[in-house]
Amino acid sequence: MAELWSVDKEERKTRLTDTIVDVSEPLTLIGGGEVSLEDLETAMALAPLCVAADSGADAAISAGVALTAVIGDMDSISEDAKAQIPADRYHQIAEQNSTDFEKALRSISAPLILAVGFTGGRVDHGLSAMHTLALRCHQSVVMLTREDVLFLCPKRLSLPMPEGARVSLFPIGPVTGRSTGLHWPIEGLEFAPGVLSGTSNRATGPLDLEMDAPAMLCILPRGFIQPVVSALRAMPPHARWPARAEQHRDLRQS
Repeated sequence: MAELWSVDKEERKTRLTDTIVDVSEPLTLIGGGEVSLEDLETAMALAPLCVAADSGADAAISAGVALTAVIGDMDSISEDAKAQIPADRYHQIAEQNSTDFEKALRSISAPLILAVGFTGGRVDHGLSAMHTLALRCHQSVVMLTREDVLFLCPKRLSLPMPEGARVSLFPIGPVTGRSTGLHWPIEGLEFAPGVLSGTSNRATGPLDLEMDAPAMLCILPRGFIQPVVSALRAMPPHARWPARAEQHRDLRQS
């Protein structure tokens, strides 16, 4: 399996740093949830460089995917996968106050992260992953699921949507916003968990969204992954949400 680890660092402009992986192009992050070969192929067509979070390494190795790094507390990865990971690609973060998804995200610097394998299976894992999107609001992270593409709405977003396309907005905190291109506009509405959500809306044409806080998830049909990735990747740093204060300290084993 040595060929799995022969990543061309110069071509990918990859360098391992204290943040573990620092790249100048989109990156695929593989989790330990449901990951199909179609998921990997879809993600890697847009973000060929790959990192695994803990047992996401099992799915990657099984599919023959080359990994730049494996990051996590390593309590779920199989012994077989662990034995195949070169020491310089294995990054154990022992603290238990954050999920492997969060550990991986805070250890990666990339213009966009395309996450697969973080939904499906256990409901609590899926909810935790969505919670992490809000914690890491300054990063552009797109989650690919069996049916959907899901991401945290930036301050402003424009997408070329056809009439009738499903657009769901789900708050994970209090948030207000404005829209054009939605059948049911959101201006003047106060969204919050347990109060008001905006699922199963639909586009009337090109979509423009503006949010007042990093607390709104946008959920679109899976087929819109390419325009979503293109739009989020093109955003300059000043157009993104500011980073939240770090809540966890890395406690890495030597």
